Amino acid sequence: MLADTWHLFNKYMKITIRMPMWTLFTLVQPLIWLVIFGQLFKGITQLPGFPTDSYMDFFVPGVLIMTVLFGSSWSGVSLLREIQSGTVDKMLASPVSRVAIVLSRVLHSTAQVVVQVLIMLVVAWALGAHLNFSAAGLGLSMLVVVLLGLCFAAISNGFAIALQREEPLVIIGNLMTLPLMFFSTALVPATFMPDWIKYVTTINPINYAVEAVRAVLVGTSHLSAYGTAVLILSLFTAAALWWAVAAFNALRD
Repeated sequence: MLADTWHLFNKYMKITIRMPMWTLFTLVQPLIWLVIFGQLFKGITQLPGFPTDSYMDFFVPGVLIMTVLFGSSWSGVSLLREIQSGTVDKMLASPVSRVAIVLSRVLHSTAQVVVQVLIMLVVAWALGAHLNFSAAGLGLSMLVVVLLGLCFAAISNGFAIALQREEPLVIIGNLMTLPLMFFSTALVPATFMPDWIKYVTTINPINYAVEAVRAVLVGTSHLSAYGTAVLILSLFTAAALWWAVAAFNALRD
């Protein structure tokens, strides 16, 4: 299974390297948010209770998580097209592991979002964000990015297998991005939210990811939030991977 996953992962990475524009294209919306929202809401830091003096510093972790969501929530589209074109049926006629077919796609999507997040960090630094670029800060941030990328890429692939149609998959992809971002502290701190939105943030894994990245890159949250976030994201990721593989096995049995 591991060897099959590695070979398929290399195959998808070679395709991406030959056509890098798709990887860059998915950065357009996060870049727009970073530039426009970073300027639009910079005055909010003057309100009492805002945790930092710079809105850009506060907002960058949210944009990074948004980049992961936009990059990973469409992962299932490629798998769905391979299923519809008959490519997956041909792969199943070979000794390739079924787990590897799903896992290689998920890992490929995650590798893409890691590159995208690194690009966004460079852009944020160029725009004046004051972030912790130490090896520890970057490494801990990338762990959160990897876990979240694996989780939502697995969810997207699971829905692609279960739905077998691109239209509802696109709708679900949209529901996994903006609504989840708005129900988190990506844009404003929890103290500025209505009580019912505060409650939603407590059950939103995206909020934990934002707080974890903010804790190690900006230092505006308690570091205990990082450990809690990694534990929660690990559980979500394990459940999402299990479901995606189980959906694929059920479809082909």
